[in-house]
Amino acid sequence: MAEETLEFENAHFLLGLLAGEIGLVKEIESALGVRAVTRDAWIKFEGEPGAVASAASAMRDLETARRAGGEISAAAFRFALETAAKGGAETVAELLAYRLLGGRGRPAVAPRTRTQLAYLKAMDAEDVVFGIGPAGTGKTYLAVASAVAALKAGEVGRLVLTRPAVEAGEALGFLPGDLTEKILPYLRPLYDALYDMLDPEEVNRMIERGAIEIAPLAYMRGRTLNKAAIILDEAQNTTAEQMLMFLTRLGENSRCTVTGDPSQIDLKRGVGSGLLEAIGILRGIEGVRFVEFERRDVVRHRVVSAIIAAYDEARGKKTD
Repeated sequence: MAEETLEFENAHFLLGLLAGEIGLVKEIESALGVRAVTRDAWIKFEGEPGAVASAASAMRDLETARRAGGEISAAAFRFALETAAKGGAETVAELLAYRLLGGRGRPAVAPRTRTQLAYLKAMDAEDVVFGIGPAGTGKTYLAVASAVAALKAGEVGRLVLTRPAVEAGEALGFLPGDLTEKILPYLRPLYDALYDMLDPEEVNRMIERGAIEIAPLAYMRGRTLNKAAIILDEAQNTTAEQMLMFLTRLGENSRCTVTGDPSQIDLKRGVGSGLLEAIGILRGIEGVRFVEFERRDVVRHRVVSAIIAAYDEARGKKTD
């Protein structure tokens, strides 16, 4: 057994490292397997040497970020615990420094988990990124934020958003209205993200001048998209042919992000998912990165994670 005590200048500073919630000390115990005791300006850890070292490392990571001017949130606190538990190289300071967009009364878009940070960094570094995981993990929202930031920085000339319209079988011609109105119900989550990040008037102006384009997946065939940020959402509902067609639209100086949840495939029985095939074929290909989200990355209402866990357990029991 080992123990280590960390002392700080005052109780207020230590409480700041705990995101202002003394109850989070219990999360250190459950996440890292140590016994934690705190009083006044000190906190002591007892347990196996490796676990004690991890707990101390997490607190020092939080301290470094706090002394650099960062404000520790509950999400940042849990980020530090997860990083320490997994031996990751990411730091809380890096998490707090990563900001996209914002201004004019709108908060900046920022990662809240290790996976979200890795996802944003992957989209900065790679040509093709797959964001895979359950609902509520920020896959689509962060992809849109990264693409809009690249557009506003002049790194790409346009943003192309697409999503398979499974319910309409991609045969949208019989619906009333122009192309935007036909596909709007299927692209609503992408619009919601855009309107959350930018003024609606700015979004509409960008659409009018072609800086932001929406198109059903079927309309992508035969095109080559140069200097564009392209997002394919709900990719689990693409067929194998559609996925290959989409990935081969990528032109020079372009980047694409593919998001999907393999547990929510709505294709007809017997039709294989293009996302599942891509996962099996493209791992290890240079320029392609897969980022896999887990239930703990859910950042919607806390009950969403519990709902996903309950369904996973129930469905698992049925297949056992």
